[in-house]
Amino acid sequence: MKIIGLTGQSGAGKGTVATLFAEHGIPSIDTDAVYHKLLVPPSPCLNELAGEFSNAILAPDGTLDRRALAALVFEQTEIGRQRHERLNEITHRYVIERTAALLAEYEKQGCKAAIIDAPLLIEAGLHHRCDHVIAVLADREIRVKRLMQRDKLTLEQISERLDAQPDVSFYIDHATMLIYNNGTAQELKSSVSSLLPEVLA
Repeated sequence: MKIIGLTGQSGAGKGTVATLFAEHGIPSIDTDAVYHKLLVPPSPCLNELAGEFSNAILAPDGTLDRRALAALVFEQTEIGRQRHERLNEITHRYVIERTAALLAEYEKQGCKAAIIDAPLLIEAGLHHRCDHVIAVLADREIRVKRLMQRDKLTLEQISERLDAQPDVSFYIDHATMLIYNNGTAQELKSSVSSLLPEVLA
């Protein structure tokens, strides 16, 4: 089974690309969704995060307070960067383990290919498991507009998140294929279709 890594900048349209591949019979594992499921109590991952960052990141009902955690790890200071690195170290371990199990299930089902849809595919080292790595990119102003519509965040909050991510050259250096999503939905669909023969080769 071919394993395809799918990554890219926030707001570039990675999720839409995964949906388009699904229309061609290629399923995907959304590592963000995996991560969220791993944090549902009782959760070894959540317990480890609380041990690292204190119970201040927990809501009264024992679930993760995402805004409290984000305030710590997206802080634009050296301490904030260190916290962000530590968060990734902890969560990547759990996500990688679950992703491997899901890939094994797809292979048992006879899938010709499966996608690992991961914003931090490269940082987590998951790209080493992939036959191809597709990076979805878009101009910053387009991504900001999409994120404001999708996540209902302020411009300042979005800028903090985008500034914490690698620049375009990082994705270009690590990807084997690129999709630029600055245009229409039809143009994106055509870009995905054109990659299919190479992805499945």
